[in-house]
Amino acid sequence: MVYVFIFLALFVLELLYFRVADRLNIIDKPNERSSHTTVTLRGGGIIFYIAAAIYFILSGFQYPWFFLGLTMMTVISFLDDVFTLSNKLRLLVHFTSVLLMAYQLELFALPWYFLLIGFVFAVGVINAYNFMDGINGITACYSLAVGGLLMLVNQEISFIDQNLLIYVMLGVLVFTFFNFRLKAKCFAGDVGSVAIAYILLFALGALILKTGNIIYILFLVVYGIDAVWTIVQRLLRKENIFQAHRSHLYQYLGNEAGVNKLLVSFIYGVLQFAIGCLVIVFAEKEISEQIIFTIVLLIGLTTFYLICKTYVIRKFVQNS
Repeated sequence: MVYVFIFLALFVLELLYFRVADRLNIIDKPNERSSHTTVTLRGGGIIFYIAAAIYFILSGFQYPWFFLGLTMMTVISFLDDVFTLSNKLRLLVHFTSVLLMAYQLELFALPWYFLLIGFVFAVGVINAYNFMDGINGITACYSLAVGGLLMLVNQEISFIDQNLLIYVMLGVLVFTFFNFRLKAKCFAGDVGSVAIAYILLFALGALILKTGNIIYILFLVVYGIDAVWTIVQRLLRKENIFQAHRSHLYQYLGNEAGVNKLLVSFIYGVLQFAIGCLVIVFAEKEISEQIIFTIVLLIGLTTFYLICKTYVIRKFVQNS
């Protein structure tokens, strides 16, 4: 019953945010990166932070440094959604927030290179998660997949308070109700994509530190393949990778190829969940088997991705 009450409370709070966003004109206008053609409310993903805040209060203020970092990340992202802040200020807050997460995870007690690797990885994932938020439902489906995988593993290993994951996933479900539509009621905005990336990264970091097994990074491999190869391809074309664009595979599929955008989002989520289940299985096997699995998976996904993207570009982009 507690979870039902939390879900209903989050639902009401999301509706209240819509009224505020509508009054303050917090909207998402179509641009060169957009896959939508109509003005839509922005920042609906703030419900992810609200869900985490409810957990923080009800849990007796668990994970305070993490929550402080999440708050900083959420505030600066929300302000950026509304006013468009300077990149330097935004990156400074992002870096500080990641350091707070690292402190909560006690990475400072480990050799310095663990902190450096974790820092670079976290900043990269947060930005990639934000870049991948480009069509209806993709942030919702992918976050439910990754969050579901973390909850499954947490039942067996107990690396984090399960209620944190449950509350946040209830927030994602609320957002999904309004976003997983052909004409979305709202978009996550930077505040949503950045917040959920930060939360999932914290849980993933706790899992890797608890088990000492880095294979769980593959819980993010589908986004990773699309984000990394898109950056590589844009660099090869000598494009500014910091400018808005619509050159991810999911964008080509949903826009140029005309595939139903909700189907594309659903496939991304289901594919990641299926791969994640295999990761959970191989996490129990010998390290040699894990390495072979990882290599085969990365080569297979990359090959499929490049073939699929090349086909879509040649058939639907170059001929348009």
